[in-house]
Amino acid sequence: MTLATPPIVAAVLLAAGLCLSARPVAAATPRGAAGDSNRVEFKAGEMSRQTSSGSAALRNGGNPEIRMLVWYPAASSEAELPVDAGSPVFQAGAVSAKAPFADGLRHPLVLLSHGFGGTGRQMTWLGTAMARAGYVAVAVDHPGTNGIDGITAQGAYAPWERAGDLSAALDLVLGDPALASHVDRDRVGVAGFSMGGFAAALIVGASADFGNFTAFCQGPQRDAICNRQVEFALDYAQRGTVLDTPAMAEIRGREKADWRDPRVKAAFLIDPALGPALSVTSLRQVRVPVTVIYGSADAIAPPGSNALLIGDSIPGAALMALQDVGHYDFLSECSQTARRQGLIYCQDGAGTTRRETHRRAAAAAIEFFDAALHVGK
Repeated sequence: MTLATPPIVAAVLLAAGLCLSARPVAAATPRGAAGDSNRVEFKAGEMSRQTSSGSAALRNGGNPEIRMLVWYPAASSEAELPVDAGSPVFQAGAVSAKAPFADGLRHPLVLLSHGFGGTGRQMTWLGTAMARAGYVAVAVDHPGTNGIDGITAQGAYAPWERAGDLSAALDLVLGDPALASHVDRDRVGVAGFSMGGFAAALIVGASADFGNFTAFCQGPQRDAICNRQVEFALDYAQRGTVLDTPAMAEIRGREKADWRDPRVKAAFLIDPALGPALSVTSLRQVRVPVTVIYGSADAIAPPGSNALLIGDSIPGAALMALQDVGHYDFLSECSQTARRQGLIYCQDGAGTTRRETHRRAAAAAIEFFDAALHVGK
């Protein structure tokens, strides 16, 4: 799919400090760009829900719950207050908790998938930005790979199950009378960070193949994506000891499954990880609009084997680089104390701030989904 890039879109993205590849981005809709004076500005309401999936309990030490955070357009008169990030390291932002929806209209919806060891709360910076722009955004805590319940080997070595979490969350929203009446079910997208980008790719048609990943990590092109992560001592060469157990047989059988959810019409991938674990053949068969944004200084999920591999393989996908931005710049902002301590999660890219990185990425996401989901038409 090749889409034209009109001057207004290019101007907005360049003003945001984004570098575009030769592949273009979808045209802007009459609703205008993020920050456009013609756009209605809402406050970010927030509520919580929970759901489950067939494998949630197995991945999460017996706990079947999939927690969800829902951000949505609330009236501009509502007050936003800081939320607890769940850690003294991070500052998540501000929301208007349990505020009523701003109107009775149906709004486009975007599913959000956090990174390995992260949480739905870590996606607040993007979810609230989208809510203020008129979207409903839904983030989940992926069982077995989130920072609240902890990481399990069953979750870590079966990341394809995350795509099922996202579909389960969408099922819950569309079946909840208090939410469904505010959602345009024909305008649904997905955005994911790091391992969440991997999950987002799966739900729009890619498929996993960890045989490819193992071969890559044993070959001469091996890079940091193969290293053991600070959140958990991942070693995919040893994953068989977990996946070959009888309890995991059904999950292992879904590794190369088709997780595509036809309700999801567009994908925005943020510093996606596990690129070599995605089948290139399947990436070439993705037929929805996709944008891949990444930090040029990412040393955790190096762009060459992740963002660029994915973006170069999906027909018509757009690639956007944020110069000098690293992987953890897409996490929540850090507290002053954490920044002074020099924690690895709090080291922002050279010459920029995490707040500015969030602003740029959120503006690009809103611009992309406005066009891809035909918002305003």
